[in-house]
Amino acid sequence: MIHLRNLWTHTSTGIEGNSLTLGETAFLLEEGLTISGKPLKDHEEVVGHARAIDLIYGLLDQGTPFNEEALFNLHKAVQTRVVLDVYKPVGAWKKEPNSTVGVIDEKQVVFDYAAPNDVPSLMEQWFKLYHELMAAAVPGDKEKALQAYVALHVSFIQIHPFFDGNGRMARLVANLPVLKAGLPPVIVPKEQRKGYIDALSQYHYAVGQIEKGGELLPEPETLKPFAAFCEQAWHISMDLVDEIHRTQRNRSGN
Repeated sequence: MIHLRNLWTHTSTGIEGNSLTLGETAFLLEEGLTISGKPLKDHEEVVGHARAIDLIYGLLDQGTPFNEEALFNLHKAVQTRVVLDVYKPVGAWKKEPNSTVGVIDEKQVVFDYAAPNDVPSLMEQWFKLYHELMAAAVPGDKEKALQAYVALHVSFIQIHPFFDGNGRMARLVANLPVLKAGLPPVIVPKEQRKGYIDALSQYHYAVGQIEKGGELLPEPETLKPFAAFCEQAWHISMDLVDEIHRTQRNRSGN
């Protein structure tokens, strides 16, 4: 659905600082025209994310294997600005360590993501988890779909396999079992960015840095706050799909 694509793209790029409004995002994607006064980078991010969504649906529609190559192609779509730096590869694993700063109990805390040398092994584990969750996807089962989304999302973020674009990538690939279940994607509203980051920070703080040979999802209880956040955020796409269906029924007279 075009409306879902527009909303998904707007929210996911907006969380990362994109300045285009939902209306401007829709106008760019539907009309192919730029928005006066807005950075070229923001236009490229929106177009790239929309292209990545097409690739996500293509993985489902065509039965294309989701493997390292497919993930790298997604990253190339999302990471539209190619940095000519060997240490910042696009469509390849990161070469340098990365980290973020979160706030826990009003104190700033540094969270280190997986070390670059650990990424290939950890991503093998992640793909194994992905295939298990996809095989277990049940049409219409919201609870199971949400659990799969949360598991894939937080583990991908913990690894942070790319030098940039990891948030957008996580919000894309974690939705594959959700979409397979015939449900609308989990979309994190741009306005809830702080709650989203806080929930992830809480998880990072609880489990610590992920390492090669370790569990992808240690201490399952620590997933609950992020799962609760995602369940609440999911209403934005659920409500949009319900509205679209109502409109279609009214048009058909049913």
